[in-house]
Amino acid sequence: MDSIEERRWYIVQTYAGYENRVKANLEQRIATMGMEDRIFSVLVPVEERVSVKDGKSKKVTRKLFPSYVLVEMRLNDQSWYVVRHTPGVTGFVGSGNHPIPLTEKEVREIMGKVGKEQAKPKIELNLRIGDVIKVKSGPFEGQVGPVVEVLPEKGKVKFAVTVFGRETAVETDYTELEKL
Repeated sequence: MDSIEERRWYIVQTYAGYENRVKANLEQRIATMGMEDRIFSVLVPVEERVSVKDGKSKKVTRKLFPSYVLVEMRLNDQSWYVVRHTPGVTGFVGSGNHPIPLTEKEVREIMGKVGKEQAKPKIELNLRIGDVIKVKSGPFEGQVGPVVEVLPEKGKVKFAVTVFGRETAVETDYTELEKL
């Protein structure tokens, strides 16, 4: 294997469900084998979502790439060996024994998703346009109407109600609704 001295991100394949165990094992091996100057970061990319079902919301963490771990390292025979022989690792993504690093663009996209901007989790609503909902609380409590628009990035839903004999679209928070 060539000695490539550039610091890059590589994808390591693991047994299904072993991602966090591989991360812990690899971090321990880096420390005990003195590889801190060759292997820098081990990442299990996850995404936080808020799932809303039957009017109840709960935070859900899901792995972006099940069975894969990202490793930032300077690739050479020694660092390759340490990663490749970590319990739970089945291999690098690449051709043969030549791991292929992620491009800068791929790294930026993944880091954007995993959230170095983790503050606002995405919201998954089990509502579709046309579903009939009832407002549980807020100024429109008791109103019933069909969903006309779902705005997951805002956590809001627009639905049609009749106000003073006219149909109007009203935007309200998903937590105030219940699906009928």
